[in-house]
Amino acid sequence: MAKVAWIGLGIMGYPMAGHLAAKGGHQVTVYNRSSQKADQWVREFATGASVATPAAAAEGADFVFSCVGNDDDVRAVTTGPDGAFATLKPGAVFVDHTTASAEVARELSALAAERGFHFLDAPVSGGQAGADSGTLTVMVGGEEAAFQRAEPVIQSYSRMVTLIGSSGSGQLAKMVNQIAIGGLLQSLSEAIHFAHCAGLDLEKVMHTISKGAAQSWQMDNRWKTMANAEFDFGFAVDWMRKDLAICQAEAQRNGARLPVTALIDQFYEDVQNLGGGRWDASSLIARLNAKADAGS
Repeated sequence: MAKVAWIGLGIMGYPMAGHLAAKGGHQVTVYNRSSQKADQWVREFATGASVATPAAAAEGADFVFSCVGNDDDVRAVTTGPDGAFATLKPGAVFVDHTTASAEVARELSALAAERGFHFLDAPVSGGQAGADSGTLTVMVGGEEAAFQRAEPVIQSYSRMVTLIGSSGSGQLAKMVNQIAIGGLLQSLSEAIHFAHCAGLDLEKVMHTISKGAAQSWQMDNRWKTMANAEFDFGFAVDWMRKDLAICQAEAQRNGARLPVTALIDQFYEDVQNLGGGRWDASSLIARLNAKADAGS
């Protein structure tokens, strides 16, 4: 059992911290910007304590985990007023699960090293369902020794934990993940839309092609809900646009060309304009249906 702190109890962080307590058996101190959410977590899992600041959460902890919104939020809970870096003990490991930039990961890793502790960037894939079930995929950047210490703790809520490379590599791998998912979802949206317009039996078509080269996780798990316009699975369009903006900014730095990603980002903007900012990222199909309805 390790002394653990968790910062950020949103849709992802709340169940992830819960797995640390229930499955990992760790004593978990929690901080959340809304203290009511942190108090609720302590009551639900009957362990740990809710504290008023990230610094209070990190004091004396062996591992501190964060899962917040963006680069600014990560900086706020680490180096901001009452941030966790003020109280982290030497040798402690800070694990950030936020999907953020590789730049902020490298910045905080260097600062952590100066202060005698460790920073791992460790964004996750699997969405709300993966967080709830404890089956997330975790992509990690940082030092091997720190990773080896943190991996058994992270396994409480994951099915795959991989050290990708040096600091920032976890965030870069998450960018690869989001680029791939955006393309898959747009292609699947167009395929479903085309099949519908062609008058095909969609159930038969998807049952058949999902056994061939077109198969993907998105097809297996989302084609029915996409066809039924059910978009309540937790990974919001607003978040996807934030992630794709990170991808495109990094591409400008490293020289990668992402023409399809840029186009899909514009399509997600269309979904936002339909009122779908909080819809699941699979809602790309909604803009195709809206355009078809407008043309009919």
